[in-house]
Amino acid sequence: MRKFEKLSSLNRYIPLMKKDDEINIGLLVDGPNILIKEFNLDLNVVKNLMGESGDLRIVKVLFNQYASDKLIESVVNQGFTPLVVAGDTDVHMAIEAMKLIYNPNIDIIALMTRGADFLPIMNKSKENGKETIVIGVDSGFSIALKNSSDFCVVLSTDGKVLEK
Repeated sequence: MRKFEKLSSLNRYIPLMKKDDEINIGLLVDGPNILIKEFNLDLNVVKNLMGESGDLRIVKVLFNQYASDKLIESVVNQGFTPLVVAGDTDVHMAIEAMKLIYNPNIDIIALMTRGADFLPIMNKSKENGKETIVIGVDSGFSIALKNSSDFCVVLSTDGKVLEK
């Protein structure tokens, strides 16, 4: 009986499987390229937009080591998980995106960025049966990135939705 009790206690460590009707979203935000003063973006707008497509299950904002404590605190207060990395955030964001692509509980990969560096991630997501959303700011938003995603949201530099 004792062995059975030990084995049954492992159930709490097994991740819950998603329900058939749930659509789960993994969102990654390219902090240094998106969360800059000139853009004046509100991440709650993004959270509400994603809520129209499904449930945000994983939300990470990547920062480099130069991010201010106030910015990181603001992100935490909005319910996002900050990920502060040394060096270039693009490599770390690509690694996090690959984790989402191979996560069976995530249906949609959403990237909030502007550059075409993440075009291979969009393509790899689709190859693995994931829908893709890219969210960017009108200023400097890659046309190739827009066209490679299943859905695109373009924000103005003052944070308003220009197109969905």
